[in-house]
Amino acid sequence: MTKILVLHGPNLNLLGRREPEVYGDQTLESINEDINALGQQLGFKLDFFQSNHEGHLVDQIHESLGVYDWIVLNAGALTHYSYALRDAISSVQIPTIEVHLSNIQAREEFRSRSVIAPVCFGQICGFGSLSYLLALYAIFEQEGFSNDK
Repeated sequence: MTKILVLHGPNLNLLGRREPEVYGDQTLESINEDINALGQQLGFKLDFFQSNHEGHLVDQIHESLGVYDWIVLNAGALTHYSYALRDAISSVQIPTIEVHLSNIQAREEFRSRSVIAPVCFGQICGFGSLSYLLALYAIFEQEGFSNDK
């Protein structure tokens, strides 16, 4: 069974209240429920972790080695400057999909650059909470599962 760690970075615990015009009104708990429901349908085992602290996210990535087959990561603002996250992803060599609720390319200039994208398997942004679900479908296809499952 494919095991996936879903990592949520800073401020994502405030989803549903934080800038709903940008991030939507869905809570992180609700998003996790949707991710988990689809993951079960696709035959995945998922675990979730959220932190507002860069080091805790780095620790989770390190602890994923030998445990998880994939990581789905919304690093929030750390996307744009965290070389520590970039190095952690690169070090463990677990395929990682970077996701964002908003289209980071269409926002402030500083948000358009991701320092973690070059070491990620792929990046999905701009589809709200659907970005996470699209990441699961991408993993499903990469793992070579049949769509008839």
